[in-house]
Amino acid sequence: MESSGSPLVPLIMLAVVAVVIAGMWRVFSKAGQPGWACLIPIYNIIVLLQIAGRPVWWFLLMFIPFVNIIVAFVMVMDIARAFGKSAGFGLGLFFLGFVFYPILGFGSAEYEGAPAH
Repeated sequence: MESSGSPLVPLIMLAVVAVVIAGMWRVFSKAGQPGWACLIPIYNIIVLLQIAGRPVWWFLLMFIPFVNIIVAFVMVMDIARAFGKSAGFGLGLFFLGFVFYPILGFGSAEYEGAPAH
């Protein structure tokens, strides 16, 4: 008889997804944006660009291979600065967003406004 595996793994994955969504919701709310916007594909990127203080048309750059990586990197670095965090925290947002967005959302960081460019 073949075992279908432990139900524990999907439950852990579901818990991680729930924490990340809740963290992103809090980040959006702290920045004065509607929290539910983190749930809507495409729109959530547009709102993140606004939080980062970047023009909305940068969203179109997300469709260009390799350029999208640079745009995403600049965006998360600006988001980190907008919350008074260091470049190291921005790197964490870029590489380990599922850990750092909940830290940003549930931590004591306050939105200071989009950084000047």
